[in-house]
Amino acid sequence: MMTGRTKRRATARAARLAAAAVWMGTGAAMAMGSATPPPAPVALPDGGRAAPARGIAPGATAALPAGVQGAPAGLAVAQAAEIAPDALRYNARAVVVFADTPEDAAFAAQMRLLDRDPGALAVRDVRVIVDTDPDGASAWRMMLRPRGFSMVVLDKQGNVIERRPTPWDTREIGRAIDKTPERRAEIARGGR
Repeated sequence: MMTGRTKRRATARAARLAAAAVWMGTGAAMAMGSATPPPAPVALPDGGRAAPARGIAPGATAALPAGVQGAPAGLAVAQAAEIAPDALRYNARAVVVFADTPEDAAFAAQMRLLDRDPGALAVRDVRVIVDTDPDGASAWRMMLRPRGFSMVVLDKQGNVIERRPTPWDTREIGRAIDKTPERRAEIARGGR
């Protein structure tokens, strides 16, 4: 037999679960106050299933750094071995994308997401650094110590803003950057 207190708890729990289901559905963007719908889902190779960590479906190509065939146009991308962390300090923010191989499905998906809106990153003074060679032991890899695929967002001082084990789109990266006091100060000064 349920007491009045138990009934209230069960009703409150059901209401929380219903609210979470609505928020997690298509109404999530509206619940956060955004007038735009959420971005389209990322199409992974092999019919939506994640490919093995060491490769992607045959025929699919991973995005490569600028200057290499298939690199995202308009996106400032550098290899980790080409640029040291201190070279960006106080000048640009870094989005560092790590993977064990350039054929990693999550790496390819991350590069496609970054390519969707490179202007959003350029406005925030972001430089994309890729490191797909765990044996190379780049300064970025030694500093951030990733395991497998990892996407790390750094501020202009070199502090970690976000660290994610899954791909993020430019809108989510932009939000993480815009929450920092440094970026708020830039906007207040009339910056982009």
